[in-house]
Amino acid sequence: MHVLITGGAGFIGSHLAEYHLSRNDNVHVVDNLNTGSYDNIKPLLGNASFRFDEADIVTWAGLDKAVGWADRIYHMAAVVGVKKVLADPVSVMATNIAGCERVMRAMHQGGWNPQLIVASSSEVYGFNENAGFAETDAVVFHSGSRLRWCYAVTKLADESFGYAYAQKYGLNIIIARLFNTIGPRQVAQYGMVVPSFVRQAISNQPVTVYGDGTQTRSFCDVRDIVKALDLLAATPAAKGEIVNVGNDQEIAIKDLAQLVVQRAKSASPIKFLSYGEAYGVDFEDVSHRRPILNKLRALTGFEPKWTLVDTIDDLIRRERSMSKPVTETMTG
Repeated sequence: MHVLITGGAGFIGSHLAEYHLSRNDNVHVVDNLNTGSYDNIKPLLGNASFRFDEADIVTWAGLDKAVGWADRIYHMAAVVGVKKVLADPVSVMATNIAGCERVMRAMHQGGWNPQLIVASSSEVYGFNENAGFAETDAVVFHSGSRLRWCYAVTKLADESFGYAYAQKYGLNIIIARLFNTIGPRQVAQYGMVVPSFVRQAISNQPVTVYGDGTQTRSFCDVRDIVKALDLLAATPAAKGEIVNVGNDQEIAIKDLAQLVVQRAKSASPIKFLSYGEAYGVDFEDVSHRRPILNKLRALTGFEPKWTLVDTIDDLIRRERSMSKPVTETMTG
């Protein structure tokens, strides 16, 4: 199979590339390395079945040819991370909407209909107060804090484009609403909570919790996410559908901080910061975010394999191995 991954040098995209190469697929990655990293794909460059283009999906001249080559496309290219979104909302809007629509237009105009999996986000549910979010639930945004929600708006626009192209042109499009994904190669730089906590804990620095920490999230290991996306793409009944993808186990952020400190056997204290202190601007947060996964399970039979503790332990081990000082030994 020929697999095109936009944003394939990013956190999830690089895991998708690795996964498909392990299945002997041919993989083509395009990424502008804005939030992706060359280091994420560097180990793959020696594989004859792997190709990389450093380019912006909005302007990339090779898109039509790559789409015509692909049997499956994962559209992961997006500006992500709360800090990045607040700092550069114009880039968020332009890249996330224009890039996605351009991929769909290339599919339609090229006359080739590969599978397209579009990465949406649990952010689209906004301030919905339900205990868990199902795909048919209302999306609720407040009229203020517009920059806070520009990422979610772009993902809703991508979903609408996907539905429109699927309905009008019969394109094979699946929308995956991804809930909080964690795992190896995720960076703390743009406000990702788990890698931030892990790095702080193993350094015995204060673990910084934003707000009062009672807000809850549901975390899913990226290795489970990759498997779920592959299963969805291989399921004909998922064509044209919006599907939650994640793990439905929920934890409060202050409890997550304590868990990381405990698993790291760290002396780190827990430090609470207001959102203004954390982001430098007023910030609206949602109180909970848990997926209802009935649709995903019915379509694919998917169940996560990685527990939160397993992932945290793995991340602690990896972080410690990277932070160990290099020592020289002398032999006589």
